[in-house]
Amino acid sequence: METFYLFLVIFIFILAIFDLNVGVSNDASNFLNSAIGSKAASFRTSMIVAAIGIFVGAALSNGMMDVARHGVFQPQYFYFNEIMFILLAVMLTDVVLLDVFNSLGMPTSTTVSLVFELLGATVAIALMKVAHSSGELEFINLINTDKAFTMILAIFLSVAIAFIFGAVVQYFSRLIFTFNYRKPLKYFGGLFGGIATTSIIYFMLIKGLKGSSFMTPEIKAYIDAYTGLFLLGSFVFFTVLMQVLTWLKVNVLKIVVLLGTFALALAFAGNDLVNFLGVPLVGYSSYMDLMAQGGTTTPETFLMTSLLESAKTPWYFLIGAGAIMVISLFTSKKAQNVIKTSVDLASQAQGNDNFGTSPVARVLVRKASNISSSLLSVVPVTTKNWIDSRFNHTEIILENKASFDLVRAAVNVVLSGLLIAIGTSLKLPLSTTYVAFMVAMGTSLADRAWGRESAVYRITGVLSVIGGWFITAGAAFSIAFIVALLIYWGGIPAMAAMVALAAYSLIRSQMAYRKKMKKEALKAEVNETVAQLSQTTNSREALALFRKHSREENQALLTFAAENLDKAVNDVIDWNLKDLRQVWNDLQEKKIHLKQIKRVGTLGVTQIENDIAVDKGLYYYQGNDFASEVIYSILRLSEPAKEHIDNNFNPLSEEEVHDLKKFMPQITAFLHNCAGMIREREYFNLPNLVSESGMLNNKLIQYKKGELKRIQMDNGASSTKTSLLYLTILHEMQNVLMFTTNLIKVSRKFQME
Repeated sequence: METFYLFLVIFIFILAIFDLNVGVSNDASNFLNSAIGSKAASFRTSMIVAAIGIFVGAALSNGMMDVARHGVFQPQYFYFNEIMFILLAVMLTDVVLLDVFNSLGMPTSTTVSLVFELLGATVAIALMKVAHSSGELEFINLINTDKAFTMILAIFLSVAIAFIFGAVVQYFSRLIFTFNYRKPLKYFGGLFGGIATTSIIYFMLIKGLKGSSFMTPEIKAYIDAYTGLFLLGSFVFFTVLMQVLTWLKVNVLKIVVLLGTFALALAFAGNDLVNFLGVPLVGYSSYMDLMAQGGTTTPETFLMTSLLESAKTPWYFLIGAGAIMVISLFTSKKAQNVIKTSVDLASQAQGNDNFGTSPVARVLVRKASNISSSLLSVVPVTTKNWIDSRFNHTEIILENKASFDLVRAAVNVVLSGLLIAIGTSLKLPLSTTYVAFMVAMGTSLADRAWGRESAVYRITGVLSVIGGWFITAGAAFSIAFIVALLIYWGGIPAMAAMVALAAYSLIRSQMAYRKKMKKEALKAEVNETVAQLSQTTNSREALALFRKHSREENQALLTFAAENLDKAVNDVIDWNLKDLRQVWNDLQEKKIHLKQIKRVGTLGVTQIENDIAVDKGLYYYQGNDFASEVIYSILRLSEPAKEHIDNNFNPLSEEEVHDLKKFMPQITAFLHNCAGMIREREYFNLPNLVSESGMLNNKLIQYKKGELKRIQMDNGASSTKTSLLYLTILHEMQNVLMFTTNLIKVSRKFQME
């Protein structure tokens, strides 16, 4: 049996490796979104700085390991095998849960997931122990309720504290520096940089070192004795250094952002490494304690009192975990997806409206607007005008394609690092995700990045993320509770089944993520075009980009329409409901994409000379409308077909199938020819295509007449629903032909000089 538990410990470590990977993917937004969002340095430089921070933080994380050992359960009441049940349930739940959130691109909390998974699994095993103890044990004694409540309260209080501090600090920082920060930076850059750097050094190194396994009591006593003098010297030195660098035309804000990125990465590793490494290390320590008994006890009778002692983590575990996290940071595509969510919600520019709107967000915006108007009505006009002059967005200084400026980025990283470090020094497992995200949201609010046209979308996004955090807590507790119970009741077979289920969930998650990335690629292309247009000052270059974008989009749309129209009709013929549903889903996604690319038209019109902007803008919007109607037509064909098959109505008759099979190659060839004409801009063949469209339309009319004759001859004996479906298919094909022809005509006017 000891051999089995050895394999179980090894398997938990394997799960920890996967957990480190998905955890870093999730938490990368915590320490990289400010550097990446402000373009303080190149992506490669930001990653290197973060990697160094992770390595240092991993080496300093030993003090937090006690959370997994005795922060939630009272180990002296649990046997070795019960502890292993809890640990396995926690790791299986954690890997799957974090991977799901990463795939959705939603930043969640690894700390919250760990605490609630430990709580859920412990409650499950504790209930079983109490039920079989004949009254000898009380449930309240098995759970470390005071410590668990303190951790949960600290985690959720950090949301409000981080948001409020972020908004207040950013508001006063903006009053000092304004959006045109270069002139104020000459006078306050040294002081700001000195305070920021000294704070980072104090909280990240002084406090962090005290929990390190490398520290001796003598060194700790020396640091305590000279902390004040060291901080004063650091403040003076770095203030002078930053001021000198400012006079030498060095942007000290970039230095502060990179130092803050290092600090956040260090805080992440120091505070959150327990979330990934703590559980397997508890399993390893428990197993070694069992082996030290020399066979005098069994896993079912060995109480884990030894876990009450503080953790003494070997350095090679910490360094190995740091290496895995760095590799994951550089290789994970999901990390970039999570970073994008945080950056978009904090962007100074109008966002992509990825989250849509919600009733709660609309009410909050209205209430906030009313309160703001009431407060401003009592503020003196001169004061209000002075404040508005400090928040003049037209003077903003942004790096190349940055989402926000360096002042906000500096406040984000420094303030987040300080709050997280305070929690680490007090051994409170503050969520780095919650703190970093809410500080970023608070600073963006104070910066007036949530304008009237974007506030409702930003608030919906923030509420969605916060809602995901609460879902994390509930899901982590519930899933770990159920998994622990199944393992307790089912033993080894249940463990094998849970492992297989977790592997299946991860595989499905990867498949779903690949599909999502295809959609994200389309969004990225639109965003790239928007960025290129916004940076183009030459009207002719802007028009060329505008035309290129329109050409590529319309060509891709007609190719997509040809393929999906063919699939939809053949799925009806073959009675294939599953594939028809997939076609319908793909069409819905394309409809959303067409709505998004209208942003390009709005921006493109503003970048073109006035004498041609109106005409070209009109043709672009008409083309987009006709393209949308092509997709809507195929949707109107697919939806009744899907319902028809789903209700198991009669299939199409042999005559109807024969007509469709004969006609489908002709209409798909027509759509492909139109796509090729747009791609090559060979509009000299347009009259022939128009003629072909009319000919195909006449064929569809003949098919309609034939169907009506069959209905008349059958005298109502044939299926009415099938006839209606067939006539709907023919009608929507006519619409596809008409709107495609109109799209070609408008495209010619837009592309030609």
